Order: sequence, then structure tokens, then C-alpha cells
Amino acid sequence: MAPDWNAALTAVISHPLFSVGITLGVFQLAQLLYEQTRLMLFQPLLLSTLALVGILLVLGIDYQDYREGSSLLTILLGPATVALAVPLYQNVRRVRAVLMPVLVTLLVGGTLATVLGVGLAWAFGAEHMIMMALAPKSVTTPIAMLVADEIGGSASLAAVFVMLTGMLGAMFGVELLRVCRITNPAAKGLALGMVAHAIGTARALQESEEAGAFSALGMSIMGVLTAVALPLAVAAIS
Repeated sequence: MAPDWNAALTAVISHPLFSVGITLGVFQLAQLLYEQTRLMLFQPLLLSTLALVGILLVLGIDYQDYREGSSLLTILLGPATVALAVPLYQNVRRVRAVLMPVLVTLLVGGTLATVLGVGLAWAFGAEHMIMMALAPKSVTTPIAMLVADEIGGSASLAAVFVMLTGMLGAMFGVELLRVCRITNPAAKGLALGMVAHAIGTARALQESEEAGAFSALGMSIMGVLTAVALPLAVAAIS
């Protein structure tokens, strides 16, 4: 009796660990390809996202089913983000030595990142909802979605902007800093964390432990400032 390949494929796809397996497998392959080529277009997150979309379309897997199957990875996202505090703790003396310049940089740079993003959207005729979804683009997804919803933007759209910002920051951030002749690990890490949040921090850790520490610091403080100051600023303007 010939095997029923369709039934076998359906059984594999419906297994709870299938989504986790293809996600980790695709990312590892993308990471390997990036390490071998060092091409910006092969940035692991971008490449693995496109590959996963293609796999889901080819196999006819509904996104909701994939999301439920990969929920374990979503659960682990929280501890993984908290673990970014480890390099920060290991470089705490270095952080204390430059704390005031760091805070000034975060205040000025964070404000400019938000204002310039919203200003460009306004200049191109974007709707109010889109501008409010774009405003918290430089912080992690959970914070961005909550802030966007509070100030009148779309939480779902904010999540997309956050992902795009992180990927673009990881792809072009280090090269842009190199072109600008910025070689200090603290400055590089702070810029990546402040603009490209967790994805930028992961990229900064590839540069050095010190860069990763300052990137985690920039990401954390930027998230707090955005969550507190942005709704107040929008309310004051309105």
C-alpha cells in the first residue's frame, strides 16, 4: 500500500513543535549565510522573515496557526530581553563614568528621532493615525503598541514600524557609524540601542560587549522616556 504523503505532511505541519522548528532552523541558516557573506541584504532577521513568509505560503499554513505554534518563542522573548541586562551589569562602572553625557544624548537624540520621524510622515501627507503609530517606532514592540494605542495610533501598524526600524538599524547602523568615523564602542552601542531597540542591541553585541551594554542601556531608557513623555507631549499639543 502506497504511503499517504499528504496525510504525513499534514501531520508534521500540525505538530506543535513544527512552527518552532522551522523558525529556529530558518534563522540559523540565515545567520550562517550572513556570517559567510557579511552582506547587509542578508541580515538574518530580514532574510529569515522573508523565508518564513515563503514557507507559510508554499505549505498553506495560516498565520494564526503559525503564531499559536510558535508561542513558546514568544514566551521566551521576555527572559531574553531581560538577559540583555547582563552585559550592562558587567560594564556598570563604565556606565557610571559617562552617565551624564549618556542621559543628555538620550534626551536629545530620542527627541530628534521621534520628531523627525513624525515630521517626515507629516511632510508626505500621512494621516494622523499613521503619524501616531510611527512616533514610538524606536522602542520595543510591547511599549510601542501600548503607546500608539494610547495616543491615537494603530497598535498593529506600530508593531510593523518597530520591526522595520529595527531591521534597517541593524542593517545600516554600523556601516553608517563607520562612515561617520564613530569608533567608540559606547557611542556605537548607545546609538544602535536608542534607534533600533532590541534588534540593534543584538547587532551591537556582535561588535563588542561594551557596545552591547550601552545599547541595552539606550534601549531601556528610550523605552521608559517614550512611554512616559510621548503621551504627555501629544496631550499637551492636542
